[in-house]
Amino acid sequence: MHTPASVHDGTAVHIQARRIATLHAAFQTHPERFRGRRPHPPLLPAKMWINQPPATPETGTTLQSTQVA
Repeated sequence: MHTPASVHDGTAVHIQARRIATLHAAFQTHPERFRGRRPHPPLLPAKMWINQPPATPETGTTLQSTQVA
């Protein structure tokens, strides 16, 4: 899992590479811990949101405050 900031600024790629190297070293040292399967971190997300925008933009609806006269 990566933070939205690391995905946005591109450091997630470097973090992912370090995770892969660490998992590879752990597998080489103790393959019995991984039941014979090489571990790999989850794939990098294509998009990362803090607050995901709506899937379809609302048309004709705007939020405006109502003033009482």
